[in-house]
Parts: sequence; C-alpha cells; structure tokens
Amino acid sequence: MEKLKLGLPAGSLQNATLEIFKKAGFNIYVNDRSYFPYIDDEEIECILIRAQEIPRYVESGVLDAGISGKDWITETGADVLEVAELVYAKQGFRPIKLVLAVPKDSDMESVKDLQGKKIATELVEVTKSFLRKNNIQASVEFSWGATEVKPPSLVDAIAELTETGRSLKANNLRIIETILESTPRFIVNRESWTLDWKKNKIEQIGTLLKGALLAEQKVGLKLNVSKENLPKVLSLLPALRKPTISGLHEESWVAVETVIDEKTVRELVYRLKEAGAEGIIEYSLNKIIP
Repeated sequence: MEKLKLGLPAGSLQNATLEIFKKAGFNIYVNDRSYFPYIDDEEIECILIRAQEIPRYVESGVLDAGISGKDWITETGADVLEVAELVYAKQGFRPIKLVLAVPKDSDMESVKDLQGKKIATELVEVTKSFLRKNNIQASVEFSWGATEVKPPSLVDAIAELTETGRSLKANNLRIIETILESTPRFIVNRESWTLDWKKNKIEQIGTLLKGALLAEQKVGLKLNVSKENLPKVLSLLPALRKPTISGLHEESWVAVETVIDEKTVRELVYRLKEAGAEGIIEYSLNKIIP
C-alpha cells in the first residue's frame, strides 16, 4: 500500500502537535523507545524528528510532508511548499518570536547598537540576514543551548525564540528587537504535491488540522428564549454566519444555537440571561470546517 511519509516535530512542540492531530481525528501513539509512532490511518507513516531537520527532509523527498516552524524553514532555506499555517505553540495559540535580547543593565537599545558585538543563537542564518538588512556587522555564533545564560560574560547579546518572554526576564535579559514571528507550517515536498493521491491526502490532513485549531478557540452555545425576547438575545450573539433557530413544543419559545469565541463566554452568558435566555448550555468543539 502506498503511504504518505509525515514528519512530526519532536521536543517542545511534540505534545501540542499530537493533541491537535487527535482533535483532527488522528490518534497517534508514541512509544518512548521508538521514533516511529503508530497512527490509526494506514495510509500515513509517521516519524518523530527535530523540527529543525524537517524542512530539509521534506525538500529532499525523504518525507512527503511535515510540520515545522517558519523560523526553521527560513533558517534552512528549504525549497518546500507551505500548504497551511497552524497557529499554536507549546503553551498556547499564538506565534513565537525570534528576538534580540541583551542584559537588562546594558546600554544597548536597538539593533544599531550591536555593531561589532558578539551574538549567540540557534538561528544563525536568520540572524545574519536581519543584521545585513540593518547594515550591521556583528559576529554571530551558533549556540548549542542554554543561550539565555551566555550574556554578558560569553556574548554581548542573543537571538532567542520566546513565547512569553518569561525565561528572558528570569535571566535578567530584555528584548530590544523582534527579528521574526514564527508559527508551525504544514509543508510539502514539491514532487509529492504533483501526485494526485498524495496531494489529496495532504489537503485532507491540512483541512482537518485547520478545523481542529479553529475549534480550539471556539465553543458551541445552546439556549432557549421566548419569541418576545429573541431580538434582544440575537443582538448579543456573534456567529460564524447566523445562529440556528428552531421551534420548541411551546410555540412562544425557540431554541437558539451558535458558535462563539471561548474568551467571550464568561461575560456573554450573564448578559444573555439578563436578556431572557434560559437553559444555556456551553459545549466544546473538535473541528470547525469553514
């Protein structure tokens, strides 16, 4: 049987990625002793590998598709197709940033102050490119890890990926510039994309992943309301299109169902109740396919 070879990021993004795949309908089971997890789709063969390496393996055709950050796609310069942007990170649903950071008590305030300085980073090529665009000549060295502890004794500044900035603050560093924002991307080998079966499979996976991510930030809401109070309730309800309204056994009442942003629920529920809504039910969603 023909299989789609799919690279999944090991490390910090691993758990979040597996959870998104589960919501999309793909159950992936990881054995601690194997980099080849089981997936309950016989048409897919998975491999867990560092996100830094996935773009190169997708470009070469070792993998048909994979998930890696925009930062590493840019860093490697891999010639791949990006078929979907997947906005999630280790701790939430937002981009991570590659930032330039310096010691808190440093007099450096911007990239212009890095002329002739030494910078440590994992993303050497991206950092060098940013410096060139700003006409800054500085020494950029590869960091094997623990980059935040290197200033000021080993280097003058660092270029580091951060999601919340807490680790930088904990190490007495402050951000002076943002080099780029990065989100995971679903990337594909160009030759694989020309093969109908693989293209269809990749599009199916991409659609389900995007649907699962969209559902992560939404909830479903059901409620009953009298026809007299319906206009007030509807004026409070945002929706993807329009709320669904259906009749109840008691003819003067209707049931309303809609999808809303999860972050709005805590304030909205009280306002709906004030407007005359009853029997309000909030429920989670697995996927939303626009």
